[in-house]
Amino acid sequence: MLHYKTYIKSETAEWVIFIHGAGGSSNIWFKQIKAFKPHFNLLLVDLRGHGGSAEVSDKWGRRDYTFESISAEIIEVVEHLKLPASHWVGVSLGTIIIRHIAEQFPNYTKSLILIGAISRLNFKSRFWVGLGRTFKNVLPYMWLYRFFAFIIMPKNNHKESRHVFINEAKRLCHKEFLRWYQLTGQMTGLFRSLDKPKNPLPSLYVMGEFDHLFLQPIKELVSHTENAVLHVVQECGHVVNIEKPSAFNAVAIDYLLRLTR
Repeated sequence: MLHYKTYIKSETAEWVIFIHGAGGSSNIWFKQIKAFKPHFNLLLVDLRGHGGSAEVSDKWGRRDYTFESISAEIIEVVEHLKLPASHWVGVSLGTIIIRHIAEQFPNYTKSLILIGAISRLNFKSRFWVGLGRTFKNVLPYMWLYRFFAFIIMPKNNHKESRHVFINEAKRLCHKEFLRWYQLTGQMTGLFRSLDKPKNPLPSLYVMGEFDHLFLQPIKELVSHTENAVLHVVQECGHVVNIEKPSAFNAVAIDYLLRLTR
């Protein structure tokens, strides 16, 4: 089973489940735990091959890396803990995973909060992903990861976000990086289905003003999606919860409290 951490407020409190992105771990939520735990029960999950789940990945060997299998592994933790329908928070690639969970496992989902959400790859994104695919078997994976971190978070005020994700990614091995990278080939087809949800849940998209790769597609998505709200954090990049934690925590907690009243 995947590694996880829980913070319990009470038996009656609502649950909030945090899902990190590729190359990260549950450590990236360190600026959220203190703010969220007075209000909610928290579950933080390390995805396969990341953080405390690194050894679990070795035991699974060459198990398929698909959004379906990754979502099912997270739900295995939820079922193990016997959690009710919960509120899900995801960042970057984690936003694709929680949207997929909302579609495939609706009984476990009440609402979504999506940080630095990815809804499609524009021309610039596809170019960089294609370039990475060309060199992923040749260059050291940390060179590629640092390169992508600078492409996604290029400004000086993104330095802390880059530092956190690069440090977390150092715990991945090359083969694990390649396994996760292959998910980029599954995104286009998945986006087509996720952009037309069967039962749109309350969804808060929290994006940085300077998220130059992903903000515009999210604006377009939210404009035609029922129950979706977009909050843009000024002077901020891709990873809002690290770069502007106070702003993110305030808007996210307020959104959840209004839903749970």
